[in-house]
Amino acid sequence: MKNKKLIRFVESFILLPVVTLSSSVASLPPTGPGLVSTSQTVLSQKFNIESLGNLAFNQAMDAKAIEAKEQEKREARAEAIDAYFKSKGMPLDGTGMKMVLEAEVNELDWRLVPAIAIRESTGGKFECKRVKNNPFGWGSCKIGFESNGHAIETVARNLGGNNPNTRYHYANKDTRQILRAYNPPSIVPRYAEQVISIMDAIGHEDLADIEINIAV
Repeated sequence: MKNKKLIRFVESFILLPVVTLSSSVASLPPTGPGLVSTSQTVLSQKFNIESLGNLAFNQAMDAKAIEAKEQEKREARAEAIDAYFKSKGMPLDGTGMKMVLEAEVNELDWRLVPAIAIRESTGGKFECKRVKNNPFGWGSCKIGFESNGHAIETVARNLGGNNPNTRYHYANKDTRQILRAYNPPSIVPRYAEQVISIMDAIGHEDLADIEINIAV
């Protein structure tokens, strides 16, 4: 009887560390190939997300830089137009940016509309008398406009081939062809050449810097 009690007493010391050890092992975080693979996946996803975020940020910055450069170009061209008008005391001084924007929308040379205004009315000095706000001689001086801005919009839209009613005359033509449609050589000889000469006096076609060219 004493021997059995002694055996049970000894077994209790043997089992206790085993149970304690098992419990300690169970509390440790799992390890093995599965855990490594999961960690790598998480890190990879995090890297991809960060990379996409950086790419989007860089693209946004690039877009802003491009737009800033384009705005600089618009401002340089508008300043060149207004400087020419101002140097000659022409009433259209201050409409340069409007002309640049309408040329951009209608895919025209930015110097075309102001050069026509200079050739037709000396930049508004001698605009059509029978109608208002028509410094372009548009419609043989039979069409008036609410403002010079409206006149600029209308002329640019037509010269760009974006008016269905006049598209046949102007669409898909270069600057010289547009001018010959606007005032054919049979009516005004060398009209296209005269306007192009004025365009060159206003500034270079690719003007992008703040450099104003004023004809003396």
